[in-house]
Amino acid sequence: MFDEGKVLPVDISSEMKKCYIDYAMSVIVGRALPDVRDGLKPVHRRILYSMHELGITPDKGYRKCARIVGDVLGKYHPHGDSSVYDALVRLAQDFSIRYTLVDGHGNFGSVDGDSAAAMRYTEAKLSKISMQMLRDINKNTVDFMPNFDGEEQEPTVLPSRFPNLLVNGSAGIAVGMATNIPPHNLSEVINGIVMIIDNPDVTIDELMTQIKGPDFPTAGVIIGVSGIRAAYNTGRGKIIVRAKTDIEEEKGRNKIIISELPYQVNKAKLIENIAGLVKDKKIQGISDIRDESDREGMRVVIELKRDINANIVLNQLYKHTKLQDTFGVIMLALVNNETKVLNLKEILVHYLNFQKEIIRRRTKFDLDKALARAHILEGLKIALDNIDEVIKLIRGSKNGQEAKNSLINRFELSEKQTQAILDMRLQRLTGLEREKIEQEYNELEKNISYFKDILEREELVLNIIKDELIEIKNKYGDERRTKIEQSSDEINIEDLIHEEDVVITLTHGGYIKRILADTYSSQKRGGKGIQAMTTKEDDFVEHIFITSTHNNILFFTNKGRVYKLKAYEIPEAGRTAKGTNLINLIPIGASEKIQAVITFKEFDEKNYFIMGTKNGLIKKTQISKYSSIRKNGLNAITLRDGDELIGVRMTTGESEVLVFTRNGYAIRFNEKDVRPMGRIATGVKAITLRNNDIAVAMEIADKNGDILVVSENGFGKRTSTDEYTPHKRGGKGMITYKVSEKTGHIVGARVVRDEDEIMLINSSNVAIRINAADISITSRNAMGVTLMKTEESQKVVAMAKINNEDDKIESK
Repeated sequence: MFDEGKVLPVDISSEMKKCYIDYAMSVIVGRALPDVRDGLKPVHRRILYSMHELGITPDKGYRKCARIVGDVLGKYHPHGDSSVYDALVRLAQDFSIRYTLVDGHGNFGSVDGDSAAAMRYTEAKLSKISMQMLRDINKNTVDFMPNFDGEEQEPTVLPSRFPNLLVNGSAGIAVGMATNIPPHNLSEVINGIVMIIDNPDVTIDELMTQIKGPDFPTAGVIIGVSGIRAAYNTGRGKIIVRAKTDIEEEKGRNKIIISELPYQVNKAKLIENIAGLVKDKKIQGISDIRDESDREGMRVVIELKRDINANIVLNQLYKHTKLQDTFGVIMLALVNNETKVLNLKEILVHYLNFQKEIIRRRTKFDLDKALARAHILEGLKIALDNIDEVIKLIRGSKNGQEAKNSLINRFELSEKQTQAILDMRLQRLTGLEREKIEQEYNELEKNISYFKDILEREELVLNIIKDELIEIKNKYGDERRTKIEQSSDEINIEDLIHEEDVVITLTHGGYIKRILADTYSSQKRGGKGIQAMTTKEDDFVEHIFITSTHNNILFFTNKGRVYKLKAYEIPEAGRTAKGTNLINLIPIGASEKIQAVITFKEFDEKNYFIMGTKNGLIKKTQISKYSSIRKNGLNAITLRDGDELIGVRMTTGESEVLVFTRNGYAIRFNEKDVRPMGRIATGVKAITLRNNDIAVAMEIADKNGDILVVSENGFGKRTSTDEYTPHKRGGKGMITYKVSEKTGHIVGARVVRDEDEIMLINSSNVAIRINAADISITSRNAMGVTLMKTEESQKVVAMAKINNEDDKIESK
């Protein structure tokens, strides 16, 4: 039976609550969260102090980690050995901590997630910078407390002569709370503290001019500053970090080179994840992945298939893998043993106040030591001034205590002074030694005055902190590793792509490619041109146009559907390369054929699309109606049986429209004659076609330009726009070109100016680039001049204008 006198009745609910709170506070204060002053958790603090006590300093040899762990366990940290060793290992990993506090020797793990070797194999000693964490610890700068069994004393905090909490960061999960403070650049953080010393009212935005953002040991690239600003102002924020990548080309194929990873990303798992996504076909276009990392640095190679846009693949990798990661900042730390979420300035101010205390306590220690020494020297000076009497008193005493009492009574000395006199060697009686005592005393007097001055004047304390921090920065500071780049609210591939003018070519067989516009040199009228691309024997270039890499490209098909791509989404290829089949980029139906292509920057509600069809119909629709084009396309127009789309132009609603037919007729009318219609409307009649005639081109009139008409046999001419008299929509039109067997039918027509350049391409895939000014101006019914020489089997199949304003290309 239980002794009722020893049984205490308790409420189980209250007892559980009390015990859980005690446990939670123990974890929060004694295990998981760092102190705002030294940025260390208890286990890290105990490791560094134990190594300091063992004398394992940077100037000494390495010691077995098992010895260090054993000393920490036995004296200060009564937990599992793995908890101590894991903490020790992290302090030595240069990919985990920005400025390593432990110098490890042996296998301390890798960025691939490999664990460190057993502690019986590895060795360690304190790193050079860690000595700044322990500097002046023996000068009563910090408080000590009994260890777990009361046998030893351990520091409650380290002096931490540099701001370790921000410099090396911290991560930990306590009960009901967590901290995740990113590492920073030592030089930047010290500059921030100096800024506060110089101006205590400095704002966080001003501090950010010095402390740019986190600086991770694995480098990487921070995207945007909004997350940094939120973290620094509120203590919480999300920072997007990307790997550092480069795109290289080798033997016609692109490859993505990864040289830096986001902080705490496991390289081996990342590669495995990418391989899995490729296998599951979530990411397409990757042919091989290799890890070529060595002692010189990281290098992961992702090889791509031919004609694959590397930037698009990179964007997919950012989206689906840890190649882009989010670092959630929670700047939670212990302030006077209480948890608090701190902003950037609060952390720095708490550290600065701690350093003030360190300097004052160190100065008080040095002052007390100097005063004690001065006190002894004052006694020695008295003895030397009365040396004969002192010797006589000592010789006449029966023992040491009697001699001490005699000296105290005779010269009014303290016990410490008296003992120093009794311990004095005969050597000190020489004149030289007496002079040394005098010099030492005078020096002490100066030091004592200086120490007292420090304790009385805070500006001196701040200057000492400032000077010592700058000294540490000059000795241990380095360049920032992590770059900070501008970002948008979401992943925007355009940020990765340089905006430049390009030529887009699309063949009859559906092959498309992108090439820099200045690849084509200007040539004189009548030249034979240069090879534009290599195609199959039965294929030829059907569309060729100039645009910018950031522009939208809309593809209108003969079935009245429209598809959208960005210019950069079209794979870049060499001048003579065949290109990529368009079916790989947009889902064109088997019976669909691209009939019209238009490129522009933005969907503007003020602008319209004017669409013309083969049967002479025209339709006007607001461009904004086409802003939401899905991947599988959108109905652009409803076509009648046997009709096809021949052209699309963008207008402001105030333009005049020109429609040209294959047999050499044209009509000019105001677009106001065409009312705005819905997206899928059929349209109204633009021109009444004669027998065996079809519409082949549609243009917008320009009073400052001329009409250039090109025939399939390479002839062309410029005619003043004024010669095209405006008529009402729906008429039969007027003669625009004298079509004959020699000239062939009209291929196309464009409005040009003298400063414009024209690009023509024939059925043999030969391109020529000529100045519009070199083409003669003639009447509407003239034949014109030869623009491009063609053989019997060759026909001009496409033309494009290189505009002076929007699409200007500098010629080679």
